[in-house]
Amino acid sequence: MAQAAAGKTNWFAIWVSVAVVAVVALVIALVVWMNNAATDPGTPPSGSGVNQETGAVVVGSGEQTLDTYIDFMCPICNQFEQTYGDEILDLVNNGTITLNIHPIAILDRYSQGTAFSTRAANAMYCVAEADPDAAVPFMQAMFKNQPAENSTGLTDDQILEIAKSVGVEGIDSCVTDGTYQKFVTSMTEKTPIAPGSSGIGTPTVAVNGETIANSTIPAKGQFATLFQ
Repeated sequence: MAQAAAGKTNWFAIWVSVAVVAVVALVIALVVWMNNAATDPGTPPSGSGVNQETGAVVVGSGEQTLDTYIDFMCPICNQFEQTYGDEILDLVNNGTITLNIHPIAILDRYSQGTAFSTRAANAMYCVAEADPDAAVPFMQAMFKNQPAENSTGLTDDQILEIAKSVGVEGIDSCVTDGTYQKFVTSMTEKTPIAPGSSGIGTPTVAVNGETIANSTIPAKGQFATLFQ
């Protein structure tokens, strides 16, 4: 009897072992999926108006470069645009620089849960993809209609109206579906930190690939000296 019992297959132990292996495999698969989801850079916009590697909306073709990192909820970004915008476009138009505009999102916490910064940056990509020439006018119009911090920000419909005002239509689903929101998040994380800063801030400015402190930006009317 003892020998017969010893020869029996312990199916219970086998089933338990198989179940444990299955659970472990499921946990591993879940962890891999979560890691992939967390690191998913999102789909980049297509077209000539956006550098898919850097996330920059590209304006002009000058030999020197100016990179600006902006958040549409950032009042200082608006001040920067009002102060230097015309000078920067002059440098683009006379062939001195290529302007690389990086729409990022670090101020979502100031829009009462509506993620305005992310939605606005996403919309900038939607516009740049549809019509690269409309990207700067859209940016200017967004700053002209900039909501106050700690407000709910602009609605998607209001953003679409601004896009329409600069001649861009047919991007409704891109804006409302947040097509490039993951891409905005991944590009935001790559924003360089300005000298003297403890973290990512806006506006951040880089001249010919070198990030500079905002305190070193020259006075109004002298912006071109950065490229001499």
